[in-house]
Amino acid sequence: MKKTQAVMADGREIVYYDTRDDAVRTAVDPRDLAPVVSGSEMRYDRLLDEWVVVASHRQTRTHLPAADACPLCPSTPERATEVAEADYEVVVFENRFPSMSGSSTSGRAGQDPSTPVAGGAAAGRPEPGWDHDPFPSRPSGGRCEVMCFTPEHDASFKDLTPERVRLVLDAWTDRTAELSALPGVEQVYCFENRGREIGVTLPHSHGQIYAYPFVTPRTATMIASTAAHRHRTGRNLFEDVLAAERADGSRIVAEGEHWTAFVPAAARWPYEVHLYPNRRVPDLLALEEAARAEFGPMYLDLLGRFDRLFDGEPAPYIAAWQQAPVRSGRVDFALHLELFSIRRAPGKLKYLAGSESGMGVFISDVPPETAAARLREVGE
Repeated sequence: MKKTQAVMADGREIVYYDTRDDAVRTAVDPRDLAPVVSGSEMRYDRLLDEWVVVASHRQTRTHLPAADACPLCPSTPERATEVAEADYEVVVFENRFPSMSGSSTSGRAGQDPSTPVAGGAAAGRPEPGWDHDPFPSRPSGGRCEVMCFTPEHDASFKDLTPERVRLVLDAWTDRTAELSALPGVEQVYCFENRGREIGVTLPHSHGQIYAYPFVTPRTATMIASTAAHRHRTGRNLFEDVLAAERADGSRIVAEGEHWTAFVPAAARWPYEVHLYPNRRVPDLLALEEAARAEFGPMYLDLLGRFDRLFDGEPAPYIAAWQQAPVRSGRVDFALHLELFSIRRAPGKLKYLAGSESGMGVFISDVPPETAAARLREVGE
């Protein structure tokens, strides 16, 4: 993999990833752009022990542009886009409308600016306490990046070759390493949203990478659960879950030498698959070469199954890499990919209604065993 770094017209970083060592990336962004000003902040919810990001500037972000106005396509002599080159394989750049940005070490008065921001009961709380400030807030910090998987405007991730998927995987790994090294970053999250039903505002195939200045609530909960399991049994919870799913077999979707895909027993979404490396590692950086080589064909197979579920109706989905935080909870955490769709049947979506949105209690429309059987059935 060859990595070429450059700077966009407004000072944002852009990074090209190529399979060929002789690839040359020298195009200069010709646009006249003002520097990005985000103004996002984090506000702390004392009742839930969580941080909420407020990013009002995102109201003006680009929304479902026409194909000839897509900002993620390569530039042409007639139109400059976010990508100055006339072609690319995989490219990553700082988001022009970031949810989080800026220095994550610029705390409020009275706070130690070198103290990492935390979220979730297992990861700490802001100081000082209630009497000094009942409504803690601070500049958001962190970083948000966009990753384009292909220059083809109408392509989907499932249309990539295994070789291109390997390049994407290597780029995810590199970005995890680079962002983890930034001051104040506590967790790196690589993900893809596909489909208008999910809320995608740019149809060109792309993903995003968030570098959070705190440990996310979902990850903090998993870390607490693994710690409790370790205390009770002396074993690793992720390893026990994977072993139990493989032994049961009823929710297994696909198995390889290095990866296992299964529908979790308590799946929240109508169609939800977790893809685990058979050898537990904390993050993408720790994946061994054999697992990297097998990932592309395995993941493309899963995406193909999702698209065959609904009579040719493309499945809207979220693909989310769960990685260990940068500094905490790493010993027992297990890297895995969670892939899920909000479509429950042809023409029908799973909405987050009163129980899910109001109380955080999911009610599943499709039994996990039925979902797994259906996903096995549509395999090629």
